[in-house]
Amino acid sequence: MKTQSVSLAHMKRLTDGCGMLEHAIGRIPRRNEGYTTDDNSRALWACIAWIPRVPDDERREWEALADIYTSFLLWAQNRDGSFHNNFAYDRQKEMETPSDDCFGRTFWAAAALWSSGLPDSIRIAAEHMLSAAAARTEQLSFPRGWAYTLAAYAKLLASDARPLLEDKPEFAKRLQFKQRFDLLEGNLLQSYEQSSRKGWRWFEPMMSYGNGVLPWSLWLAAQAGSRPESLAVARESLDFLTERMTAPGGWIRPIGNDGWAGPDHSSIWDQQPLEVMKLALAASEAYRVQRLERDADTVHRCREWFFGANDCGVPMADPSDGSCCDGLTPDGPNQNRGAESTLAYVLTEAIYAEVAELKQLERGTGRASEDRRTVLK
Repeated sequence: MKTQSVSLAHMKRLTDGCGMLEHAIGRIPRRNEGYTTDDNSRALWACIAWIPRVPDDERREWEALADIYTSFLLWAQNRDGSFHNNFAYDRQKEMETPSDDCFGRTFWAAAALWSSGLPDSIRIAAEHMLSAAAARTEQLSFPRGWAYTLAAYAKLLASDARPLLEDKPEFAKRLQFKQRFDLLEGNLLQSYEQSSRKGWRWFEPMMSYGNGVLPWSLWLAAQAGSRPESLAVARESLDFLTERMTAPGGWIRPIGNDGWAGPDHSSIWDQQPLEVMKLALAASEAYRVQRLERDADTVHRCREWFFGANDCGVPMADPSDGSCCDGLTPDGPNQNRGAESTLAYVLTEAIYAEVAELKQLERGTGRASEDRRTVLK
């Protein structure tokens, strides 16, 4: 099934021969802000998500961008396997504290590339990155780094990737799947056990940023591993997150970055598109596993947030060029359209398309869903 893809115009506008630039003033790239490995990992992920869904003429454009982003990640990898995140426009490394999030996000993008249907001549770069980085997964200390890296291992262990691994025994040995998968899964489950209580079904004492990746990773782990508690925690934490990110009127309301959320409060402003994408990501994986209509509905509402079903009733994304405003404030959208927000929109569209494909398949096989509502047309 081929899906009409989002416009590549703004992604191309933000991308040069080095990689994707981080920020923009309005729609114009800010070269003096440079690049981040975070954004180039997201950009590669977006390409991998869209390439199987577009016609051949569009596919070539997506693949050309994927080459650029993959090259950036190879360049950003340090000799010890870690990844430097922040680069100036002159391509010099900027001072920074190493980031578990950056490592995990890039490890995930490399795993997604290696597991894709792209040619071996491209996938070999992912094998190189994963082999060099694998040993560092045991040094991660924070939940989002654990989550992205656990998702990567689950992706590599998925049934459609296992034949590839069987042809690469030395590569599989270097990754030490069993040991590292179990470690990361155990870390997240322990974090949930320590922080979760009645009325607060979450992994940390506060909800801050990137929340959806935590349940998302456990939905993936539940399919690749053998711990029944992963599925239970994935379900419970996603339901709690969905509830906390739903306004009384039923639309999606991201946890605002001006104060985050705790048991007794939740910040409304400023809302970030990335939070919406990550809720959609977790809900889509839940739908893949359990086929519950409420998860498909969550994906649908996340997509609609970008088109005006939000607290200000205004569109955030522009389908004509594939750009997205950087945030939603009490005064309306932040009109700057940088990499993170644009990629959140592009990935949400891919997530929505994937769930639509699953629903079409479900209709074709006559499989019953939780109820008869159709939320994806």
